[in-house]
Amino acid sequence: MSFPRRSGTAIHAALSSIVFFFLDLIDAILCVVYEFVDEILEGKSRGCYCTVASQGQTTVENEFSETLFRRRNIFREMWFVGFAREFKSKLSQKMKNSKIHESVNRWSDCGCQSCNSWTKNKDGNLQVVVKDSTSPETEYSVQEPSENVIFIHGFMGSSHFWTETTFEHIKKDDYRLFAIDLLGFGDSPKPRDSFYTLGDHVETIERSVVKPHQLDSFHVVAHSMGCLIALALAAKHSNIVKSVTLVAPPYFPSSIEGSVLNRIAKKRLWPPLAFGTAVMSWYEHIGRCVCFIICKHHKIWEWLIKLCMGKREIPWKIKDITRHTHHSAWHSMHNVICGGSKFAEEHLETLINSGVKIHLMQGDRDRIVPSHCSSNMKRKFPAVEVDIIAGADHDSMISGRGEEFVEKLESIWCSYRTVSVT
Repeated sequence: MSFPRRSGTAIHAALSSIVFFFLDLIDAILCVVYEFVDEILEGKSRGCYCTVASQGQTTVENEFSETLFRRRNIFREMWFVGFAREFKSKLSQKMKNSKIHESVNRWSDCGCQSCNSWTKNKDGNLQVVVKDSTSPETEYSVQEPSENVIFIHGFMGSSHFWTETTFEHIKKDDYRLFAIDLLGFGDSPKPRDSFYTLGDHVETIERSVVKPHQLDSFHVVAHSMGCLIALALAAKHSNIVKSVTLVAPPYFPSSIEGSVLNRIAKKRLWPPLAFGTAVMSWYEHIGRCVCFIICKHHKIWEWLIKLCMGKREIPWKIKDITRHTHHSAWHSMHNVICGGSKFAEEHLETLINSGVKIHLMQGDRDRIVPSHCSSNMKRKFPAVEVDIIAGADHDSMISGRGEEFVEKLESIWCSYRTVSVT
């Protein structure tokens, strides 16, 4: 490494330490502020993981990620934070605010009709878009589909990720396609009492797709965070799943030492995407502020974007960014991406031992999921078929090359059919 490069690395590390030092302080202050405001506006404080960590209560269920509780913050246990929390507690008692409002949305979440549309769904099932030969919008001949495919989107996505990029290119009339909005995202329920673990996501997919449609076999296609959910779903139904296609899976072998959070969201200023990921992953209360500004006021931002772009409708990708709550995004980030990674190897072993085909695709320009994720999975599980897409980033292999992506998918599905017939 040359001297200028070493100097640049040292400067970057020093600046990162300074910036994240102040972010630690800001998050510790916001911890007290949000606790106080929650009691005023909702009648009680629901608590946070900072409080649990500072009290040493880190014994949690197996599906809970330790990163919820073990994120280091040098200000968390300092005297002035404890003093502020004690002062807040005494003040709230004097206010005698006994009204507890258990509304659908929290005061920092958007309560508009579109954000709460899922409350009309009394059974609590996910939003599912189904496309097959009997769907009224298709041009297929009416016949019973012979192949079922479940599509699972990634973090801060929705079923639009598939319906707007992939579905239009699948022309064969023997496929029944299911694109879901994961629990806590899109138009699906966003319950305040859910911890959005792998088990929660798998259970709602079963209740919303597998059981009501009586699937006796299916393929799974997933992207990014959805890959971990797909592996859990497929492993649970390894006797009927036909193939699993993983696109940019965040896979981190258990043999590699160090926190998964440090590997996924290392505290650094550059590049900007890495900085944003670190802030939203490490800081519970700063992340809630970001969601309050962006998600709660999404109609204002949408109006401004329409005004600047001169369009009546804004792109679905922009809409998807705001279609969640901080609670659902925060828990899914930690309990699925960070916590769920420890189950990936177990699920992969179950599927491979059951003879299920697993295909992995990743762009060689992916800056969100490190390229070594695919190589590590291939090294650990040689049976996994890996396809590195040249010139593609985290999602452009799907959103920018829909027709080519569908050709790969159909070749995977057809290869299974050929094996089954022979």
